[in-house]
Amino acid sequence: MSDVARSYQMNCSTIGTILKNKDRIMEHVRRSVPMHSTIISKKHGKVIEELENLLSIWKEDCHQKRKPLSLILIQEKALSLFEDVKTKYGEEAADVTFTASHVWFNRFKARNNFHNIKVTGEAASADTVAAQEFPATLKEVIKEGAFSPQQIFNVDETGLYWKKMPDRTYISKEDKCMPGFKPAKDRLTLLLGGNTAGDMKIKPLHYAENPRALKNIAKASLPVVWKSNQKAWVTLAMFQDWFYHHFIPEVERYCRNKNIPFNILLLLDNALGHPFLDDFHANVKIVFLPSNTTSLLQPMDQGAIATFKKYYLRCTFRQALKATEGDSGMTLHEFWKNFTIFNAVKNIDASWRKITTATMNGVWKKLFPMFVHDSPSLAKLQAEEQNVVDNLVSISEKLDLDLEEQDFHKYFAVYNQELTNEDLMELENQRKEEEKRTNWKWNQHRTISRPR
Repeated sequence: MSDVARSYQMNCSTIGTILKNKDRIMEHVRRSVPMHSTIISKKHGKVIEELENLLSIWKEDCHQKRKPLSLILIQEKALSLFEDVKTKYGEEAADVTFTASHVWFNRFKARNNFHNIKVTGEAASADTVAAQEFPATLKEVIKEGAFSPQQIFNVDETGLYWKKMPDRTYISKEDKCMPGFKPAKDRLTLLLGGNTAGDMKIKPLHYAENPRALKNIAKASLPVVWKSNQKAWVTLAMFQDWFYHHFIPEVERYCRNKNIPFNILLLLDNALGHPFLDDFHANVKIVFLPSNTTSLLQPMDQGAIATFKKYYLRCTFRQALKATEGDSGMTLHEFWKNFTIFNAVKNIDASWRKITTATMNGVWKKLFPMFVHDSPSLAKLQAEEQNVVDNLVSISEKLDLDLEEQDFHKYFAVYNQELTNEDLMELENQRKEEEKRTNWKWNQHRTISRPR
């Protein structure tokens, strides 16, 4: 145990706690990575198997968007997906039936290890009572641990459509008419965060599969932390890797430069991929937000992420204008066709840098009003966001796009909408394609490596 502790630069007590909680940790990992049962294929066939795969993706997306689920909602979504999947298979699935019964739901949870699904007769709303009581509880934790605003951090996942135009642009209209249009193809997950003081923004963590555009680019040289994941979901293993190999060194370096103790309070929500151990690290105390309060209390959700997404779109539009104006001869279609994930990564970095210290400090107002200093007023923040939208309208006019202010507001509202059945089926198709490519590469490697 001592050798392991020294190897990972951890306390022996932490290793002991991990060993003591071995069974709980293994169960949590199994819940974090939904497993596809082989029994269901024998009993129900590929129609129900695909339905449950799609339903699992939908469930994870709702969890990420803080949307509470009820049994009725899950049953309705399952029936809706069944009709679409059955149509996909045509005559082959003509005799397949499905009722989304309570018995099916319980078995679905067991097959996919979704033991943390808590459903009621109606979808739960934001818990305002818990949100009102939690700041006082957190204040006691801060007092007991002697945490300063520079030592308190929050991180949060968010989806980003890195290559998506507002629906009314002619590019979007033409894309939807093209064969093979993939509405969910360009979605990735980002982890963004910072401290209460606002002077420390965590390097963005990027979850997505490895694209061709980054084939010959060293991931370590990117301005984001790159983690490959076929579904672009956060898992416990990925979060743990980021926590130990990126968050800890980055924050420890910050504390050393600021000459403050490396004693950190990390505030998290109850997302599926987040750790559940309080002593995840000897120098980091993890505190979880109460259930159904993230929309009310999660600091990064109080303006930082929304402002970042507006900056990202403006940055991309400005690049499009620069590339197409003058005698360059490049059309907007050509720019968009050549716009890769590598361009998006650079824009993510530039947009995250645009978020000011005052904004990063101001988003903590609901939790720690005593720590918020020189925070911009709500009116000032709204004026800044409106200025970004006005910039977008102005740039769109120069690009000859028929866009108005309401089109951009509608575009940003898309992030809060759940994935459609079409989106879910496309994500599952991408997973299968990636799985085939991975298997093919592995078989090729085995063929080459096998001794004659």
